[in-house]
Amino acid sequence: MYQILIIEDEDDICEILKFNLENEGYGVTIAYSAEEALALDLSRFDLFLVDVMMDKISGFEFAQMVRKKGETKQTPLIFLTAKSAESDVLTGFRTGADDYIYKPFSIRIVLARIQAVLQRHYADQGENDLHYEALRFYLEQKKVMVGEKEIDLTKKEYEVLLLLMRHAGKVFSREEILHHIWSDLVCVTDRTVDVHINRLRKKIEPYGNQIVTRSGYGYCFEV
Repeated sequence: MYQILIIEDEDDICEILKFNLENEGYGVTIAYSAEEALALDLSRFDLFLVDVMMDKISGFEFAQMVRKKGETKQTPLIFLTAKSAESDVLTGFRTGADDYIYKPFSIRIVLARIQAVLQRHYADQGENDLHYEALRFYLEQKKVMVGEKEIDLTKKEYEVLLLLMRHAGKVFSREEILHHIWSDLVCVTDRTVDVHINRLRKKIEPYGNQIVTRSGYGYCFEV
């Protein structure tokens, strides 16, 4: 799930954007000023959606700041603003914007442009495209990281976690997990799944609680 940070000081616009983005499956965080945004861990976001005209620190200034930081230097950034003069648009792109959208806007256009920017930016980063905040898969290397720490997982633990995260929010029964992960073995039981889930929860802390038990149904990775 891509995580989007909206930096916008108008409540109505924030509500509209949050509602529609979450309906599209994005994780959304709102900051009502650049100062509030800068107090967050910006490295956990996949895209910044930024208003230009804000008190104290403008959207342009915010963009300049994040482009100077290694962990956010490449993070996609889209301006969403009423400033439509050619000079403003040029300033936006010079500060590192990936797109520039005028207000008033069509929410369908905003969603389409966000999708296009994310696809374009992450198309060549397939090994990094599955993550939740600082919990990240490196698919080509077959490893999992929490922040800067590599997690020591067995092959089956890796495969269970990958299954749950690839289908975040979907509940898998124990039988379904056995079918997906242990399809070639006939002597495994439901208890095998429980043991692996318990080990995973401990190993991926502080994200162990994202693996949720749905009593009577099974397990899912909740975002």
